[in-house]
Amino acid sequence: MQQWSDIRILLVDDEPNIVQFLELGLRSEGFTVVTASDGVGAIAVAQDQQPHLAVLDVMMPGMDGFEVCRMLKQIDPGMAVIMLSAKAEVEDRVKGLSLGADDYMVKPFSFTELLARIAARLRNYQPGLFGEICAGPFRIDDRRKEIRYDDRIMELSPTEYELLRYLVTNHGLVLSKATILDKVWGYHFGGEDNIVEVYVRSLREKLEDREHRLIRTIRGAGYRVDLP
Repeated sequence: MQQWSDIRILLVDDEPNIVQFLELGLRSEGFTVVTASDGVGAIAVAQDQQPHLAVLDVMMPGMDGFEVCRMLKQIDPGMAVIMLSAKAEVEDRVKGLSLGADDYMVKPFSFTELLARIAARLRNYQPGLFGEICAGPFRIDDRRKEIRYDDRIMELSPTEYELLRYLVTNHGLVLSKATILDKVWGYHFGGEDNIVEVYVRSLREKLEDREHRLIRTIRGAGYRVDLP
């Protein structure tokens, strides 16, 4: 199991039961957890404790989660933010992401899924904390820009490296083509989204994933890496 003892997580929610549940679960996984019950407290804790990641409720009295997210990103652009909300409207998701949130989960949610999303966000933002990232048969070394699969160093172009790294570190999550383009090619990429298909096909060939059991196509939604 990945050791998380050096990772500080800020929990922000005005519902004590949710904070207690998440705090106990995250501490049991080895994380260091700090908490706040409102936006003002969250800003103060963030400035003092410098967390690596914040799990932030949207609906709070006074300063709402959107404003807290904006201010947290001003304090530390490298802090990952996962927003929680009881509302599933697309407009809320778009607003949160436009203010710098890295992920958005709708209540109620699975604690296991939250853990997966936390791990994915941390690996994207804080690769130096991990050294070599281990995920199933993959070993990702950001310092050497190498990916090993079943102890074999893969021959990858820079873009193939970034794409495979993004897919693997987000394993278990469905990633749309638009999200992949944004995270791998960049927001200002002006090409067609079928470039993702081309690169996925190339990765499947290099992984000998002929039956698409490793990089799965989720029809109408995107791609998901399933690790053995």
